[in-house]
Amino acid sequence: MARIGISGWRYAGWRGHFYPPGLPQRLELSYVGERLSSVEVNGSFYSLQRPSSWRAWASQVPEDFLFAVKGPRFVTHMKKLNDVEAPLATFLASGVLSLGERLGPVLWQLPPNLGFHPDRLAAFFDLLPRTTAAASSYAAAHHDPDKLKEPADTSTPADRPLRHVLEVRHTSFRTAEFCELLRAHDIGMVVADSAGTWPMFDEVTSGVAYVRLHGDTELYASGYSDAALDRWAEKVRAWEADGLNVFVYFDNDAKVHAPFDALALQERLGISRASP
Repeated sequence: MARIGISGWRYAGWRGHFYPPGLPQRLELSYVGERLSSVEVNGSFYSLQRPSSWRAWASQVPEDFLFAVKGPRFVTHMKKLNDVEAPLATFLASGVLSLGERLGPVLWQLPPNLGFHPDRLAAFFDLLPRTTAAASSYAAAHHDPDKLKEPADTSTPADRPLRHVLEVRHTSFRTAEFCELLRAHDIGMVVADSAGTWPMFDEVTSGVAYVRLHGDTELYASGYSDAALDRWAEKVRAWEADGLNVFVYFDNDAKVHAPFDALALQERLGISRASP
């Protein structure tokens, strides 16, 4: 099935526009969960979240809701995938596994100045746990407790597959070797529309089709036209027909376009949520 969602949900500018006037901030995620089927957690990119936060978020959404989780920039942008065994384990120990059945793909976004280094990528892919049980064991054994804001939570309610996807922003990745490397490690290639700011890659390299829509004509700021939404709906239908799990996240949050574009795409695909 296709899941249509938004990148983040806590934006002051959305209050009084997408969120009704007077809606308490603590109810905003529940409001999203009633209308959309997924959210991409991007706060985890900037800093480690608290285990209590992950557990609270899971309790605020329906059982069929999924969170995609963005991996920390310390791993991707600062360490540039080098020597990241402990940071990866600490991220996993921060409570993300406690999402349980609501844990979707893990997104790893590389910086625009990091080119294609196949050996480095392969070594990083080999580190990534592919089940929540494996992630739990790895986190318990290798995390740095001093980096956490609360005691570690490496528990997982059930053993489930753990899928990973990669977003790249450098033209050197436009090579068949990169696609073959992703397929060999069962890593999904992120289809990222950035209004031409960075190159778009759209090969399917795993059972997950993962799309990030950063803006139709202006990065983070512009909404998607009806024609553009029609084109993306057509792509989603084609991926679904191929048996892929599809995740689409609107990241054009600057002018409150993201949630409305997500609802419009969801409507085009005939996806309905339970009445709020």
